Amino acid sequence: METLSTNRSHGGVQGVYRHAAAATGTDMTFSVFVPDHEEGARLPVVWYLSGLTCTHANVTEKGEFRRACSELGLIFVAPDTSPRGEDVADDAAGAYDFGLGAGFYVDATEAPFARHYRMWSYIVDELPELISAQFPADMTRQSIMGHSMGGHGALTIGLTHPDRFSAVSAFAPIVAPTQVPWGQKALGGYLGDDRAAWLRHDAVALIERGARFPDLLVDQGEDDQFLSEQLRPGLLADACARAGIELTLRLRPGYDHSYYFISTFMESHLRWHARRLQTGIKP
Repeated sequence: METLSTNRSHGGVQGVYRHAAAATGTDMTFSVFVPDHEEGARLPVVWYLSGLTCTHANVTEKGEFRRACSELGLIFVAPDTSPRGEDVADDAAGAYDFGLGAGFYVDATEAPFARHYRMWSYIVDELPELISAQFPADMTRQSIMGHSMGGHGALTIGLTHPDRFSAVSAFAPIVAPTQVPWGQKALGGYLGDDRAAWLRHDAVALIERGARFPDLLVDQGEDDQFLSEQLRPGLLADACARAGIELTLRLRPGYDHSYYFISTFMESHLRWHARRLQTGIKP
């Protein structure tokens, strides 16, 4: 692991790191904030998955999470959204919603994407091993959150691994990618035409097929330009109601899809996570 930068902030250290990832066959860059702590202490970990077009840098620079993480004693990990490099396949037309910056947190099976686009394995298996080895992380206390495409990733990973994560939340998530254009394009391109293979990467479908989590938190801006066509949080609300999952869905008047929205409610999400991670610090 190579350290690209470290900066002192809010009583902790914000670092950016790079390593050669076996899952993707590429170098991958990620950021980690570690608050000050007693020597030998292990801290709970919050994973943040970013949305379309983003890298680790968007939330690192604009997410406004460090003060709350320092107060609550939380490590905050922000991976990239796709493999990158000159030999990594991209959308032929250069579209923003497929290819580079749009890995959709799946392991691709279709050529030419199957060679590098293995973001599910990277996020679920490889990066946690690196974080556990290199940082003072208590891997028995993990939670996951994300935005838009990353909200989709957080929901599907959390629902698939409910024993690993103490909390799951999302900002403006793509809740049912099999039913919306962004998801249909990505899942078809990465996983092929067999729609049955798409269902394990659809939060609503996972819940309908029996996946359970005690409670979920979603914030959604009512002025989000993608709300009705791509996000459709009502589908998640209906699925949770039928399954008996407690969903806190907060519709925020006047807010859009941007980091102005995310940063406004970031602290609220982190306190939600801290309570469920049992940090020992009053959230």
